[in-house]
Amino acid sequence: MKTFGGRTLFLDRSDINTDEIIPAKYLTEVDKDALGPHLLEDLALPGFDPKAARKGTVGVIVTRANFGCGSSREHAPWALEVNGITVVIAESFARIFRQNMFNGGMLAIELPAATIGELFAAFAGSASAACTVDLDAKKLRMEGEGRSAEYAFTLSPFDEALVGSGGWVEFADARY
Repeated sequence: MKTFGGRTLFLDRSDINTDEIIPAKYLTEVDKDALGPHLLEDLALPGFDPKAARKGTVGVIVTRANFGCGSSREHAPWALEVNGITVVIAESFARIFRQNMFNGGMLAIELPAATIGELFAAFAGSASAACTVDLDAKKLRMEGEGRSAEYAFTLSPFDEALVGSGGWVEFADARY
């Protein structure tokens, strides 16, 4: 099973779409790893450097509502995965993006807007912000700058089974 957690990147905007996660011009790539260097390169946020999300730098993204909207494509979660990002925490997700995360064995955790606001207020300014996820207990713990907070989350039994198996292919291989 994948490890869930790590240094946390805060993207303070709603409606980050799949073209901003991985630009469409890279959809001809046949190797997931080729997507890695281009993660979030078209995301326009004041002060944001796309290199902040590149391989090995973060494991978790916290953002606002409707993450992964736009074109439905598996490439967006793949670009996150090859960069070591296995958890996205948001108020909401585009339906297909959310399912593609679970199908890839990654976590798309939805928390209420007020909780996301608390996370931004307490941890977004911390260079050391890090999140750990306990999948069995369905809890995440955020730490940074001497502060910490714990939050419960929910997953459907099927999504939990997908993530616990490592994704759809592993889930199906074990059962069919």
